[in-house]
Amino acid sequence: MTGKDPVRDYLQETGSAQEVIEQGLEGLVEGWEKLVHSIENGYALGLDDYLNDLDVRQLLEEALLVATAEQHDEVEERINLADQKMKSLVTPTTVCLWGDEIAQEEGWTDEKNWWYFSRPIKANKNLLAEIDEATGH
Repeated sequence: MTGKDPVRDYLQETGSAQEVIEQGLEGLVEGWEKLVHSIENGYALGLDDYLNDLDVRQLLEEALLVATAEQHDEVEERINLADQKMKSLVTPTTVCLWGDEIAQEEGWTDEKNWWYFSRPIKANKNLLAEIDEATGH
């Protein structure tokens, strides 16, 4: 693609890491696909890492808002497939994993930002216990 890249510009403006900026939209999609794959295999890290990994999906969602139609078309199917797979690997929670206060500040909802309102079915016991504690289960 030639010319300005609105996704990379957006990532720059939001203070994303240089590597994230350089990889652009493709890197965000790959990061989401990798996370879904790691959850499919049984997520091995703790809650902080899980939240940071979920932030990739949120950043991807925001990047799509500024992406060109061409960029959007190039990744839409991959994102849909990864989202469908992810939804099959988690159970919904009624509480945002970042907490109600942050969800309210950011305007996140369980419908629009469902990744923050989900618990992996298959993950290490410590992560599942942390999520259950955070969500009051």
